[in-house]
Amino acid sequence: MDTAGFTTLLNRPGPYATVLADVSQDSENAAHAKELRVRAVCEELSAQGAPPEVVAQVSERLGTNLHQPAPLAHVVVATPEGIAYDEVAVAEVPNQVATWDALPDLGTWIAARDASMPFVLVMVDHTGGEISLWDSGLPRPTSTTTVEGDELEHVHKVQDNVGWAAFRMQQTTDNVWRHNADKVAEEVTRLIRDHGHELVLVGGDPNSVGRLRADLADLPVEVVELASGQRAADGGDQARDDAIRSALLDRVVSRRTALVRRLEEAWGRGDRAATGVRDVADAFVTGRVDTLLIDPDALAGRTLDPADHPGLSFGEAPVNGPIEAGEALIAAAVLTDAEVCVLPASVLGDAPVAALLRWS
Repeated sequence: MDTAGFTTLLNRPGPYATVLADVSQDSENAAHAKELRVRAVCEELSAQGAPPEVVAQVSERLGTNLHQPAPLAHVVVATPEGIAYDEVAVAEVPNQVATWDALPDLGTWIAARDASMPFVLVMVDHTGGEISLWDSGLPRPTSTTTVEGDELEHVHKVQDNVGWAAFRMQQTTDNVWRHNADKVAEEVTRLIRDHGHELVLVGGDPNSVGRLRADLADLPVEVVELASGQRAADGGDQARDDAIRSALLDRVVSRRTALVRRLEEAWGRGDRAATGVRDVADAFVTGRVDTLLIDPDALAGRTLDPADHPGLSFGEAPVNGPIEAGEALIAAAVLTDAEVCVLPASVLGDAPVAALLRWS
C-alpha cells in the first residue's frame, strides 16, 4: 500500500485516537447494530483516556450514514487538534480497532486496504464507451467519462449482404467501428497519463475490445480482457462484476507472489533485506527501507524502544519509552516514503516483519 496519504497525519503532535469500525447499514436492524458498534469503540477510547471532545468528534464521523452496501469499513484518526484522517473502504472488519496512543494504530486498516488497487474500467462497443477510474477498495468510481462515437447512423451493418452498395455500406460501418474504438482509446490514454494507473480492465463488444487493446499496446499498462460483461445501461451486470473481481484477485495474488520472490532472492544474496523488528527498525534509521512487509496479527503485542535505535523518527509525535512495534514501523514507513504490504509471517522467515531495502 502506498503510504503517501498518511504523510500529513504525522505532522500533528498527537496523541492519536484511531478507530476502525464496521459501519455497514443496509437494513433497519443493521442501523441499530452499527450504533452499538460505534458506541462500543467510543467507550473503549474513553476507557483508554481519550479526551471527551476527541471521542465526540470520532463518534460524529462514525455515525454518518454513508448509504453504501455492506461490507463497509470506516477509519477515523483524531487528535486534540481535530480529525486528522477519515477514510471509507469496501472491506470486512473482523476486529474493530479503538486506540488512544502516541502514534496512529493503522496496521489493521492497512491490512484491509492492502488487497485493493487502482484500475481503469473500460466498457466499449460500436457506439463509444464508458471509462471509469476505480480504487477497488472504495465503494464508487473516482470518476466516470462517457465517450460518444461519431456517425452513429452507420454503426449497424446491413442485413442484406448483396451488391456493391451493401459492400460499401459495410465498409463504412467497419470504419466507424474502428474510429469509435480509437476515440475511446484516446481518452483512456489521456486518463492513464494524467493519473498513472497501471491496470486496465476491458469489456464489451469483442471487435471493439480487440481494436482498443491494439491501440493501448504501446502503453506501460497491463490490459486484461474481462471474461464476461457487456456495456449495460443499468450497470447491473452481475457476470461483468464477477469478472472484474476475478481479474483483480489474480492481480493481487500475482503482486504478493512477486514480493515473496523478491524477498527470497534478497535472502539468497544475503543483502537487500532485513528481518525482524530490530533489524527493520535499524534499516529505517538509515532510510534504506523500500517496502515494509508486515503481519499485523503477528506484530500485535510486540514493542520497540526508540532509545535502542538512535535517529528513528516519528515526525511531530513525542514518543517516550517502549511503544507498539507495528505503530512505530508503519510511522517510519510513512515518513520515509516506503510502501507497506501485508504478508503472513510464514513467508517472512517466521518473523512478524521484514523489509525489502533500497540498497545493501
